[in-house]
Amino acid sequence: MHINRRFFNAILIVGALLISGCAHFQPPADPKVREALAPTGTLRVGVYQGSPTSLVVDAKTGQRAGVALDIGPLLAQQLGVPVQVVEFPRLALVLDALKSGQVDFTVTNATEARARDMDFTRPLVQLELGYLVMKDSSVQQIEHIDRAGVKVGVSQGSTSQGVLTRQFKNASVVPAASLKQAQDMLRQKRIDAFATNKGILFEMTDELKDSRVMEGRWGLENLAIAIPKGRDAGRVFVNAFAEQVRENGQLQKSVSRAGLRGTTSAP
Repeated sequence: MHINRRFFNAILIVGALLISGCAHFQPPADPKVREALAPTGTLRVGVYQGSPTSLVVDAKTGQRAGVALDIGPLLAQQLGVPVQVVEFPRLALVLDALKSGQVDFTVTNATEARARDMDFTRPLVQLELGYLVMKDSSVQQIEHIDRAGVKVGVSQGSTSQGVLTRQFKNASVVPAASLKQAQDMLRQKRIDAFATNKGILFEMTDELKDSRVMEGRWGLENLAIAIPKGRDAGRVFVNAFAEQVRENGQLQKSVSRAGLRGTTSAP
């Protein structure tokens, strides 16, 4: 499998302090926890570009932001290890790498199916799931999506692909290899709508002229920290870390910095 990766090695404390301020953290991890969560001695954080939940890049300034990109270094700081950000073309490849132990950490939608292959913390935040359409689309209301002849794009290998394939009675699901390809498909009218969480959809509207996010939602995503199966010695630590970033404001800072929209408070 060919993976387009970019490696970003940084001095841990400097990277984390960009968003950490004066937050108070739990005591440093003991060696067993450190070995479980970062077995190579470096915490490898898996991200993909195009989603504020993972990684977005400002086209003008080149500034990088994203929940996974920000929260990963904070965990590495508490573990007392360096951080390495590993970039993939799409989410499905991040998850494959997590399952195979090529990366140690990501932030993604916690589903029952994925929980068979990876372990999740309690949700950090919930995201509404919706549809992106062009303003001149014949499909203008969410109630009109599941009709004969309507083509709905999804990210290849995503939860949306599985859920909507089962849910639709009339509309057809069309996989897109990347978010960039999805935008092209909408622009060229090869699909009528694109479905994913609203954090991504609002990001796409910023780049795709004459597009809009439909009112309403077809579901919710539970955004959580994910680690590979078999890291049991580190689970209590990472669960405590997840609660901490929720409570001390670090999560909200990251959400704001990444411009993540379409969120609701996690239970």
